[in-house]
Amino acid sequence: MAKKKKKLNFYSTDPEMEWFDDEDNEVDTLPSQQQKLRVMRDRKQRKGKEVTLVTGFVGTEEDLKDLGKTLKSKCGVGGSTKDNEIILQGNWVEKVVDLLKNMGYSQTKRVGG
Repeated sequence: MAKKKKKLNFYSTDPEMEWFDDEDNEVDTLPSQQQKLRVMRDRKQRKGKEVTLVTGFVGTEEDLKDLGKTLKSKCGVGGSTKDNEIILQGNWVEKVVDLLKNMGYSQTKRVGG
């Protein structure tokens, strides 16, 4: 999927003006051993339905989506990845923590009650 480029309506009379594109500053993905992931159960603003949130991922959007896809298929549920979070439908906290630790994410923690 190609990213859309933003068009800026900007004019400068400075001949030495340099353009900076924020999209090129994407963070490299940390190795799995260095990721500090937090797994929690959440119900806020979800009409009482439980979801499992995985937060703290440092890396590219594509790698986050790949990890989310793997977790969704291993748990057999739907979900999404947005705002640097992986959202899984249902309460899968224990299973997700075990899966992540088996995948090499050794600093994974369960957060909340």
